[in-house]
Amino acid sequence: MLTLSFPLMGLAETAGGLGLPSGPVILTISGNIAHTNVGSDAQFDRAMLAALPQHAFETGTPWTEGRNHYRGPLMRELLAQVGADSDTVHVAALNGYEADIPVSDFEDYDVILALAKDGDAIPIREYGPLWVLYPFDQDDVLLSEKVRFRAVWQVMHINVR
Repeated sequence: MLTLSFPLMGLAETAGGLGLPSGPVILTISGNIAHTNVGSDAQFDRAMLAALPQHAFETGTPWTEGRNHYRGPLMRELLAQVGADSDTVHVAALNGYEADIPVSDFEDYDVILALAKDGDAIPIREYGPLWVLYPFDQDDVLLSEKVRFRAVWQVMHINVR
């Protein structure tokens, strides 16, 4: 008899390899994705997003004072995690704002889905809990109006188109 064992990852695994959220869902990814965990969607709670490889940078933004330290998964890695296949994602925020973002932005720049600012969770009133954040201080091109409109805060849903 052959016995296989797999290390426990701390999350219940689904057929797509994504864990199941055990806390409140703060992000849903839908659309043209290969890996799901709830119906045809990939749902994430804070712990699931924090368990992904994290990337950090310091930057100023057009909406905040000074430079702050932000941390979260790279958008390109988050999309790879769900097996996204598209040139564009549509990001929707809690406040009703929506933006289409070319996936090439995530390949060209280290754009993160910021979970933390200066080591703390980002409150809704300060652009959280999730923020598509560009490293604005790394390239003046990122300060253009076109890119600023893509830096969606209060993210709740990403539709891979």
